Amino acid sequence: MLIIQTDYYHIKLIIIHYIYNKENIHTKAHLKPINMDNYKIKNYCKRIFFIILLAGVTLSCQDKKNAKDYVDSASAPLDFNQEDDTQLRQQAQNFFGSISDLPRETISSEKIELGKRLFFDKRLSKDETISCNSCHSLTNYGVDNLPLSPGDTKEVGNRNSPTVFYSSLHSMQFWDGRAKDVEEQAGGPILNPVEHNIPSEEFLENRLREIEIYQAMFKEVYPDSTQPITFATITDAIGAFERQLNPKSRYDDWVDGDSDAMTTEEKIGLRAFIDNACITCHTGPAFGGIMLQKFGLHGNYWELTKSEVIDKGLFDLNNDEAYKYVFKTPGLRNIEKTHPYFHDGSVDNLQEAIRIMGELQIGKTISDEDVSSIETFLKALTADIDEEYKQQDWE
Repeated sequence: MLIIQTDYYHIKLIIIHYIYNKENIHTKAHLKPINMDNYKIKNYCKRIFFIILLAGVTLSCQDKKNAKDYVDSASAPLDFNQEDDTQLRQQAQNFFGSISDLPRETISSEKIELGKRLFFDKRLSKDETISCNSCHSLTNYGVDNLPLSPGDTKEVGNRNSPTVFYSSLHSMQFWDGRAKDVEEQAGGPILNPVEHNIPSEEFLENRLREIEIYQAMFKEVYPDSTQPITFATITDAIGAFERQLNPKSRYDDWVDGDSDAMTTEEKIGLRAFIDNACITCHTGPAFGGIMLQKFGLHGNYWELTKSEVIDKGLFDLNNDEAYKYVFKTPGLRNIEKTHPYFHDGSVDNLQEAIRIMGELQIGKTISDEDVSSIETFLKALTADIDEEYKQQDWE
């Protein structure tokens, strides 16, 4: 059997994903070609069956497209017995897991409250016109539903603002993966002249040091610091708040053992999601966000998305031809609510986005039945955060 390089690359990344889940590795190795020698390969043998299964799905997807005996998952009878439910749940546990499985970080309520206040504060932009919440609205699933978002000067950025919900579960941040975690990511938009437009770290530090409430809050949260209000502590507090935005969905309840939490149609949709090799890239607790991938393995993405600008992805950072059109694979939780889709917000319809992904990333035409079924499942990933995180309970 001939294994093409792309598929082998996928398999390696899935193995790395499992190690990441076990050891919570954060690394900048994603900015260089992946070298398996850089990682400790352990604790994945018990999952090797699922990796082999994934390889088989990936390698056979081209054959399935034309095979006479291929039956779409969604066209199967709506008969989902207990054995089917148990088997599918085991697959889901191995590929994605549940929010309930994730370790709870010990972060003080004072630090979370400080991060929340900073997240909503428009003084974190030069002209005090926008806050983090402007593009990542917490009352709207962490997005503004715009293709491109306006910044402090009303100039729009060049990439879509992704949801802040579940972002802390990603192993890298931004569409090009240039930040390793939400704390590092928080500083990027603040200093970006098209976004928050803050001239320098010192500018923001000096501004906040003049605010009495921040003097008290930062001192309480960072009592051992000679000067508690620094750019590092500002982004650290924002990140601490963002780490609270990982609500449980009906899918998680189902994986946790509640067989009635998802409908039969949604379970069949999950099976279609797996059978159509969506798991090649969309794995892990966020259903993505753990790897970089070329957008357009089987064609030019802009021909299907009708993108007005051809974004070259990570190539713009490292000028390496191998990374042309490479982007971080987005997470799919709350995908029902976080349109428009892709790095440039070029597609507004979820079913159309699924079809495009089939053509460009898998190299097959996903049937209408499976497209609809996958969409049905993805809606089971929708979950909202607690009201306490949405409300500004200060003047």
